[in-house]
Amino acid sequence: MKRFGIFIIVAGCLVGGMLAASYGLGLFDKGLSAKEAAVPPVHTQVTPGASGKVTMIDVGATECIPCKMMAPIMEELEKEYAGIADIIFVDVWKNPAEGRKYGVQTIPTQIFFDNYGKEVFRHVGFLDKKPIVEILTRLGAVRPGPGISVDSPHKEG
Repeated sequence: MKRFGIFIIVAGCLVGGMLAASYGLGLFDKGLSAKEAAVPPVHTQVTPGASGKVTMIDVGATECIPCKMMAPIMEELEKEYAGIADIIFVDVWKNPAEGRKYGVQTIPTQIFFDNYGKEVFRHVGFLDKKPIVEILTRLGAVRPGPGISVDSPHKEG
């Protein structure tokens, strides 16, 4: 009887796990799963320098573990640098031509371009927010101080 109870518990866990995985993969729901909703927007074609702004491209994939760790950082940077720099995520599993275009062999890879579209720095692997901000600042993409918007004139002195 004890073995039967253990069997029921194990079987229940397996069925529950399969149902949870199926639901997470969207097999039961046509809407976005929580996992998909947290992924930054994916760009299919990128032209650094086209906007005249400094550009950072994070080349990765939505299912790669270090890339998933980069996702919230990319979301923050995209909001913080709106109007100042182009912060772009490219999923090379969905857009392999973009990976080839930039010669990416390992993901994630972060590529930084100046405002003319010239590549000036490249990093392979996970990169935390602080060094990204430092690189963007060196390239001239400086965020305004607290209480100062990008569009509002401010007085010096």
